[in-house]
Amino acid sequence: MTDEQLLDTRMCDLKLSIQDTPLERRIQQLNEELAHRGLRFTPHCWLSDDWFSPDNIPGIAIPFYLAHPRLMRLERKQLLEVEGGTHDWCMKILRHEAGHAIDTAFRLRRKANYRQMFGKPSQPYPDYYQPQPSSRDYVLHLEMWYAQAHPLEDFAETFAVWLRPGSRWRTRYRDWPAIKKLHMVDDSMKSIGGKKPLVNSRETLDPLSRIRKTLRTHYRQKREHYGVDYPSIYDNDLRKLFSCDPIHKRNQTAAGFLTRIRGELRSSVARWTGEYSYTIDQVVQEMIERCRELKLRLGHSPEDTKRDAMILVAVRTTNFLHEGRHRVAV
Repeated sequence: MTDEQLLDTRMCDLKLSIQDTPLERRIQQLNEELAHRGLRFTPHCWLSDDWFSPDNIPGIAIPFYLAHPRLMRLERKQLLEVEGGTHDWCMKILRHEAGHAIDTAFRLRRKANYRQMFGKPSQPYPDYYQPQPSSRDYVLHLEMWYAQAHPLEDFAETFAVWLRPGSRWRTRYRDWPAIKKLHMVDDSMKSIGGKKPLVNSRETLDPLSRIRKTLRTHYRQKREHYGVDYPSIYDNDLRKLFSCDPIHKRNQTAAGFLTRIRGELRSSVARWTGEYSYTIDQVVQEMIERCRELKLRLGHSPEDTKRDAMILVAVRTTNFLHEGRHRVAV
């Protein structure tokens, strides 16, 4: 099917399944991680139009496009990225959503120590949040400091850091106030280890088979929410730094070049600006995604381009932090 044919297809007519896809193996890995931690809980999963774990349902909705590579390609064209599109990224999100699901399954948010540590779960979700990148009161797991979006997200992010195999959270967060949250999660998981969940519902919310809107409508709504259609603030700078001229079509892609020097960019700019490496990495990631969309390539020597890229990242990091660029849609 062409992109146009796909976009005019209703979501319920996609006839997708988790079975026999990479998602099946990733869900199995999540269940093994939970069992390894002594937890007698496996969230049920289904396909929907986005990632979420509903209130009162201890399960995980997974976006439809991850069930088929053709739909992943369409997702990238429509929204510039494929959220959860790699194994590691998908596992990070599954661990996060498992945090919501286990919160529901054992009614953890009702406990006083939960509310004292993370805040009131009943607090309304904001349409947008403006995180404080320098704060050490929250763990760093998903991008854009997502733990700061809401108390429930704070718990889910903390749980995900705790769950990840090989996580050295005691060392990583030793001098952070967030360590208290991690110890609280550690104690809570030990207290429910081996116990049956209190909420056992296997219901689903908005399963793909019941969503009748077309993919065209779905993507229009998503772009409006996340502002994808607005011109990127990086475009003019990136076009000066790289090239879209056909004479450079055999040169390395700009996205590939920035990915290769990403570590050096991060450490050098952190040393110059004093900003957190994590913050700088967010800026570099946005630039890489935009270079990929604009199909830019190297147009100058790698040495000159690397020097100018460091200057650009330093400038954009400052703007990112001090001009409200990091106001994020929930």
